[in-house]
Amino acid sequence: MKIANELRVYCPKCDKHTEHKVKVYSKKQESGLNVGNRRRERKLKGFHGKIKGAATVKKAGKHQKALLACKECGYTVERVLGTRTKKKLEIKTGG
Repeated sequence: MKIANELRVYCPKCDKHTEHKVKVYSKKQESGLNVGNRRRERKLKGFHGKIKGAATVKKAGKHQKALLACKECGYTVERVLGTRTKKKLEIKTGG
């Protein structure tokens, strides 16, 4: 899925339509020491049946997210683009 590197959209902070710079949203690395991760490791450890594991369902594509940063005030807004898709978000460069 392709998107322009600059969009003219509404900025809630400026309260008007302004130019926004587009950046692809990427999730940060999660800690392996979260409570849920620790609990799952404990459940999978040892000699017992499979409690939790890999799901056998085919996943639907994800909604693609973009971060729009206002050029006037610098305010950043998350924007979900399109429907569920397996295509990654790609920013167009140049003309």
